[in-house]
Formats: sequence, structure tokens, C-alpha cells
Amino acid sequence: MTDCCPRCAHESVRTLYSSPVPGVWDVVQCARCLYTWRTSEPDRRTRRAAYPQAFRLTEEDLANAAEVPAVPPLRTTGPPAVVRGPELS
Repeated sequence: MTDCCPRCAHESVRTLYSSPVPGVWDVVQCARCLYTWRTSEPDRRTRRAAYPQAFRLTEEDLANAAEVPAVPPLRTTGPPAVVRGPELS
């Protein structure tokens, strides 16, 4: 198990999911910044010492972060939205 969050160094992380095959990977989430990672990812995503400096967060960064907008309610009228990916050539 990870001892701290790679992104913000918070020590409270929890396992959200474990692989169907025991011991292969876990999905872990930070309680403070909500960064989520799989334990099978490379060190630059799972270990604080290897996490890119440009993407690290401090407690001050999190306190001053802009609020993330809420997801709007689902439409109850009108045609369903169609989501399409990039067209293939």
C-alpha cells in the first residue's frame, strides 16, 4: 500500500477497488486532493519522490484552488444527446 499521495503528500489514502485476481493491482485515492491511481502504474504516478514537480500540490494550492463546477442535472425533455468521437479517415 502507498504511504502517501504522490500528488499532495497527504498520508490518508484508501483503497477503492482491488483487481479480480488478488494482489495484481489496487485503485487508491487520496482523501485530500482526490488523486486516484492504480498501484500497477509507473513510479512517476504512484510515488511522491518520482511524481513530476510541476504537478505536485501543496495544502495551500488546494485551499486556493478554484471551485470545480457541479455536474448539471440530466435533461428530462428533448432528444438524447449524441456523443461522437473523432471521425476516422
